[in-house]
Amino acid sequence: MNKVIRPGTIPEPLSKFAHAIEVPPGARQVFVSGQVGVDAHGKLGDDIETQIRNAFDNVQAVLQAADMTLSDVVRLNTYLTDANDVGVFRAIRDEIMDGVLTASTLVMISALVHPAMKVEIECVAAKA
Repeated sequence: MNKVIRPGTIPEPLSKFAHAIEVPPGARQVFVSGQVGVDAHGKLGDDIETQIRNAFDNVQAVLQAADMTLSDVVRLNTYLTDANDVGVFRAIRDEIMDGVLTASTLVMISALVHPAMKVEIECVAAKA
């Protein structure tokens, strides 16, 4: 089982993530490439909420193909093109992750590969 690390010598995270996750020896690891806000048919979501949900759906599909779930995610990296979308992202992430804490990084960038794309999510999962 993956272990959440919470040092008592630094402040708790400002959002629902862990400072670190320890993966047990011998755990199988999967590195999920960045997933964007397109649906299963390749249609890009019209708004940030739809794009975030589509990106998480795609992450979950990759994990399922690897016989894993979101509960196996140990690291979550997210790239947003608009800082105004942070609150929406956090609310949806917290809903979808349903209490699963991961090491996490959220970065604002100027653009993704396509100008209409607003979010990209990548992760690392580990399962004993």
